[in-house]
Amino acid sequence: MEQNVKKRVYEIMEVQEPEDKQARFFDIFMLVIISLNVAAVILETVQFIEANYFIYLHVFDVISVGIFTVEYGLRAWVSTEDERYQHPVLGRLRHALAPMSIIDILAILPFYIPVFIVGLDLRFIRILRLFRIIRILKMGHYSESLKTFERVLHKKWHELSMAFFVILIALILFSSVMYYAEHVAQPNKFGSIPEAMWWGIVSLTTIGYGDVYPITPLGKVIGGIIALLGIAIYALPTGIIAAGFVEELYAGKKNNENIVCPHCGKPIYKSLEETGKKKG
Repeated sequence: MEQNVKKRVYEIMEVQEPEDKQARFFDIFMLVIISLNVAAVILETVQFIEANYFIYLHVFDVISVGIFTVEYGLRAWVSTEDERYQHPVLGRLRHALAPMSIIDILAILPFYIPVFIVGLDLRFIRILRLFRIIRILKMGHYSESLKTFERVLHKKWHELSMAFFVILIALILFSSVMYYAEHVAQPNKFGSIPEAMWWGIVSLTTIGYGDVYPITPLGKVIGGIIALLGIAIYALPTGIIAAGFVEELYAGKKNNENIVCPHCGKPIYKSLEETGKKKG
C-alpha cells in the first residue's frame, strides 16, 4: 500500500503525464502559489502596502513556506523511485544536491534561518528576505518551456563554456590594450587593467554608458574595433542556444519528415538520425 502511494505521488510530482489530471492540477496549483509569492515579495517593497497589509503578507508567506516545505519533503521521499536515486540514503543525498533541489531549499531557507537563529542581525534578515524571490526559479519544476531550456543548457554546456571563455579572453586582451593606450591620458578612469575591464564589458556588450570612453587617437581606433567585434562575440552563445532549441524541438520528428519554414516553405531541419544515415 505504502509503495503504491509512493509511486503515485512520484508520478504526480515528477513524471507529470499530460493526460494525468491530478498531476496537471498539482502543476497549476504550484505555479499559482509561486507566482503569488513572487508578487508578494515585489509588493512588500512598496512602503504603503507593507505598512497596511504586512500581516496578510506574512500569513500568506507562512502558508506558502509550509506548502513548499511539504513539497520538498515529498520530493525527497519519492526520489528513490527514480533509478538515479534508488539508494535510500546516498540516492536521497544525490537528489538533495541536484540543481532543482538546491533551488527548492533556497526558496524556503530565508524563512527558517531567522526563526531558529535568535539574535540574528536584522540587516542580515532583510538581505535574506530578498532571496525569497528565488521562488520564481521553482517554476522549472512545472513549466515545460523551462524544462526544455534546462535540457538545452545541459546539452550545450561545453559549447557555451567555450563561448564564454572566448568572451573572457577578449575582455582581458582588449582591456589590457586599452589600459596601455589610455592610462597616461586618463589615469582616473584607466588607472589599472581591472578598472579598464569595466569599459571593456560595456563596450563588448555594445551598451556604451558613456561614463568611461577613450580620448586618444589610438584608444578611439581600438574602441571602434572592439565595438564591432563585440557584436560578433556576443552572438556566439545566442547562436549556440538557438541551435540547441532547434535540436531539442525537432530531434524527435520522424526520420523521413522535414521541418518546413512557415514563411518560405523550404526545409530547415531533418532529424539527426536521418542526417546521420545520409552521411553514412
